[in-house]
Amino acid sequence: MDSIQILERLIAFPTVSRDSNLDLIAYVTDLLAAHGIICQIIRSPDGHKANLFATIGPTDAPGIMLSGHTDVVPVEGQNWTLPAFEMSERDGKLYGRGTADMKGFVACALAACLKASKMTLRTPLHLALSYDEEIGCIGVHSLIDMLATAPQRPLLCIVGEPTGMQVATGHKGKLAARAICRGREGHSALAPLALNAIHLGCDFVSALRREQDRLARDGTRDGDYDIPYTTVHVGRMNAGVALNIVPNLCQLDFEIRNVAADNPQEILDGLRKEASRIAAEASAIAPEAAIDIDITNTYPGLDTPANSQAVAFVKSLTGANNTIKVAFGTEGGLFSRDLGTPTVVCGPGSMAQGHKPDEFVSAEQMRRCDDMLEKLLEQLSDHQFKLRD
Repeated sequence: MDSIQILERLIAFPTVSRDSNLDLIAYVTDLLAAHGIICQIIRSPDGHKANLFATIGPTDAPGIMLSGHTDVVPVEGQNWTLPAFEMSERDGKLYGRGTADMKGFVACALAACLKASKMTLRTPLHLALSYDEEIGCIGVHSLIDMLATAPQRPLLCIVGEPTGMQVATGHKGKLAARAICRGREGHSALAPLALNAIHLGCDFVSALRREQDRLARDGTRDGDYDIPYTTVHVGRMNAGVALNIVPNLCQLDFEIRNVAADNPQEILDGLRKEASRIAAEASAIAPEAAIDIDITNTYPGLDTPANSQAVAFVKSLTGANNTIKVAFGTEGGLFSRDLGTPTVVCGPGSMAQGHKPDEFVSAEQMRRCDDMLEKLLEQLSDHQFKLRD
């Protein structure tokens, strides 16, 4: 099977993050097993999802790992003109949920594994497929734990998120947090005698905006990013029961996406001080006033040196002369931090099409990815690698 045929099968599995990916994992397991490739399955604690890891070639040496996630974002509320979970081909574009993000790469990686099974590799090829990447790189942790205790760790990881087949050496880290603002309920006709938790929340949002202004003005800059500084963003506010009730609770979900030189924990510590100040001022009205902040999820950024041997190797596979950094997060930062594995991001398609209706990847991008992996297999069959960075 070629990569586009495999992609058609992958799209047909509606692996939205809230649902199971086990049917897709079973398909991949059977496909690889038919070519003599044994897969290691790492199930989620509830058993409804799984990671997959496979090695082609020698098992007593570290290899090159191709990494992708199997989950996709929902399609509800989007104006799709083509079936979301069926592949449609028009004018050289392959449509369907996950084509760009990132089943296109997974299909190319699987096609490469099938080719590799017929070759004699001196350096092994590893395949790593994860779940729940779209909700914060959550599922991959158990796979990383397994690799951390394995006799061999991968020499290099290529995360195939869509980069237009450019070699990306970095992405920002992310810290997601929730602020619980507590006031005092009351009748809206007597609102000044109560403490509106939404007002507390709005005051905290103002503090977040001041911090964003400071970071944009005075913060560390990395010119390789479209937005060259750390960003602070409020994504959700939930509060209120009825218009005539002063709400006593307001929940805010916000995030910090940091460049490598910034410590998101230090930024959060400053925001906690602002939250305490806001609550202290409000305690004159209601002593129970409080703003409590909890971290809900976090993952590190990626910052692989552009002049490293690992980056030079991947550039040699693609023919690239330069590198980029991407705005979106990936599992690459975890592989780099927790395993010490040099990691780059390189895959077919563009995130400009990801998460949108009528998502697509071009057949030309798939071909370019196939070509990159074909060159990788040639290198793995010719050499026993020892990358030194």
